[in-house]
Amino acid sequence: MAEVIVRDETMSGRAIESRVLLGLPDELSARDLVRLRVREEVARFNAGAGEVFHGLVRPVDADATQAGFVVPGGRRLDWEAQADAACAAFERNGFVMLVGDRQVDRLDEVVDLRRDSTVAFIRLVPLVGG
Repeated sequence: MAEVIVRDETMSGRAIESRVLLGLPDELSARDLVRLRVREEVARFNAGAGEVFHGLVRPVDADATQAGFVVPGGRRLDWEAQADAACAAFERNGFVMLVGDRQVDRLDEVVDLRRDSTVAFIRLVPLVGG
């Protein structure tokens, strides 16, 4: 079983936040890795008492702030809906996933976590007017 460091980074490579995911299989698809990451962050949010969600993608009806995504009324999030949204965001280039020093291009790509134990997620910001 693999232990993976998941980091959110800026475009310049500065780490924003990191966490460790334990007990992952040695190999899995990029899709499964995204879904596991999102499941963990939603579980952490749902277990807490706050209204600010620190996650890969913005929940429906949430407002983006510097601190994260403010979820109205502190409602519980559905991890599967968030995971589906994250996979859709990956498909439309909403973020880049780097495993070790290699960019993952497809969600069905198999990731070997024995070789690379750090996964970086970099959100891409669309250019104004383009």
